[in-house]
Amino acid sequence: MKAPRKSADQWFAEYGESHQDGTNETIHWICVPTICYCVLGLLWSLPVPAALAAVAPWFLWVHPVMLAALLFYFRLSVPLAFGLLGFISVCYILLELQGQFCPYPVWKSSLILFVLAWIGQFIGHKIEGKKPSFLKDVVFLLIGPAWLLHFIYKKLRIEY
Repeated sequence: MKAPRKSADQWFAEYGESHQDGTNETIHWICVPTICYCVLGLLWSLPVPAALAAVAPWFLWVHPVMLAALLFYFRLSVPLAFGLLGFISVCYILLELQGQFCPYPVWKSSLILFVLAWIGQFIGHKIEGKKPSFLKDVVFLLIGPAWLLHFIYKKLRIEY
């Protein structure tokens, strides 16, 4: 028998237990979106084998990962999923622009920012005095962006 799925609010309450300190929360508002962007950038940068590129020239490794994340978000909450789709879309457009116009490879800047953002996250959790939630359950890596978005939705009185 399958265990019942957690609601968005249940995930957010559990995630929020280790995100009570104002400084840690502020760090998360900066670092979580940065990490998301960087993960997409690293995946966007992975080379596609020539045989696959020949049959699907549009394909990038970031596509199936974005799809899987969005499927998770749609199961969690349709309104939040649409908000996160917007965020992911903006990230993707920025990656395309960065890839075209930035003199540095996307993977290099993504890797540097990824490491710096994770350092920030761990500093925030050191200040908080609690371990990051993903050490308990890896799903919390996907909950972080939705947790931030739920605050925006609450402020705008958008139900999720």
